[in-house]
Parts: sequence; C-alpha cells; structure tokens
Amino acid sequence: MVPVDIKTLSDIPPWDWPESAAADIQKVLADRRAAEPDRIAAAEFAGDLVVMSDNLAEALLAIVRHPSEPEELRARAAISFGPVLEQADMGGFEDPDDSPVSEEMFARIRDSLREIFQDEKVPKEVRRRCLEASVRAPGAWLAAAIRKAYAGGDREWVLTAVFAMGQVDGFDASIIESLENPDPEIHWEAVRASSARALDGAWSHVVALVQDADTPKDLLLVAIDAVGNIRPEEAEAILSELAESEDEDIAEAAKVAMATGDFEDDEDEEEDF
Repeated sequence: MVPVDIKTLSDIPPWDWPESAAADIQKVLADRRAAEPDRIAAAEFAGDLVVMSDNLAEALLAIVRHPSEPEELRARAAISFGPVLEQADMGGFEDPDDSPVSEEMFARIRDSLREIFQDEKVPKEVRRRCLEASVRAPGAWLAAAIRKAYAGGDREWVLTAVFAMGQVDGFDASIIESLENPDPEIHWEAVRASSARALDGAWSHVVALVQDADTPKDLLLVAIDAVGNIRPEEAEAILSELAESEDEDIAEAAKVAMATGDFEDDEDEEEDF
C-alpha cells in the first residue's frame, strides 16, 4: 500500500481517505524529524472520527504531554480530542462500535486533559485548548475552571471561557454580558454560545445583528443560526429576506435556520396527534 503524503489529505473528504490514512497520520505524528506544519496537519486530521482510534489517541496524548514538543503542535493535538469526546459522551459504550475509542481511552483522555490544564507550567495556549476540548464531554470540575478563566481578565482566557460557556450549564448571564464585549472575537463567541444555549435573553441582540447591513459576514452567519435556535417559530419572518441573498452562504444559512422552525412545527403536530 502506497503511503499518502499528509498534505494531500486536506484535498480529500475524510470519508474518501485511503485505508492507509490512519497509519500514515500516526507515522507523521510520531516522527519528530518531520516538518512541524506536517505534524500539525496530522494532528488536525487525527481528530476526525473517520480515523480516530485508541492508537491515534495515544499518539496525540504523547504530543500534548511532552514539554519539548512545539507549543502549536501540542495545542492542535489537544483540541483534536473535541469530536471524539463529544461523540463518546453522547453515544456511551454499550455498543463498542458506537465509539472510535474504548471506554478506558475515553477516561484517559479526559483525565489527561484535566491534568495538563491544571498544570500552570504548561504554556497557556496548550492549557486553553485542553479546556476547550474538555467541555465537549462536561465534567464537574469544568464550571469552576470556566469561571476562573472568565474572571481573570486575560483576553485569550476570556475568549476560551465564553466558548466553553456554550457547552456547559450555568453561564447564561455571563454569555448575555459577553454580547456587549467590544472585542470582535469574544462577541462572536458570545453569539455562538447564545445560539448553542438557545438564550431568549439574547433575542433582541441577534435580531439587531441580522437586520444590520453592516454586520460582518462571519458574525451575521452565526447570528442567523442563533435566530433559528432561539425562536424558531419567528425565524421565517426575520430571515426571509436574507434567504434571497445573492451571497450563497448567507442564503443557505437563512434557509437552514428557517427550516428549524418548520421542524419544530412538525414535531408539535406529531405530539398533538
């Protein structure tokens, strides 16, 4: 079997990756002589559920743990655990085929990310990504970690905290507060978190964003999603004009958000029946 150049995987949908992809990714991860951009790409690809396994998880953990590995690589390896943590947390382990990793590895990943996050000698970027990955399978320790990150005032930690608030219960007031943050990235994360939590208190804010012609596109797209999640029954009235936008991304986002309301109506009809 001919090995795949790691760079070519970015041009192929994961479901079309060759059978050798997992082995090729692991080989690059383990090769400390390989170019750093290639190892960072391999760490990103390793997080895809198509290839994730106990072996790849072990390779990623080795990188996150190793203090002499490049900081950017360690951070990328940490955040790559997000998808498998979420999938395993939601699917459970009654059927071994439901998760790409074993229950034992799932526990190791969670414990390792927590341990690394709590070690203040670890570079901030690595610790941030450990926290961001960890919230995909929430644990009891996370609420205190998020509160500390948010209260500390460090801009990057606040950014991580607001992201995490979208995944963990108990932070609705802080999310609403963050909608007024002048930092564009924190504001974007607050809108995204409002959408994820379907916060009715954010309604007027997200509606104002979708109705403002000057709202940047990336912010507009997440605000459109929030409209559909917060009050799906009102989405069509708010988004019908945007659904006709010449910008395909905006039009598609509006149509998807409007369809959320249709789905809710269908569910109500089934329940009434």
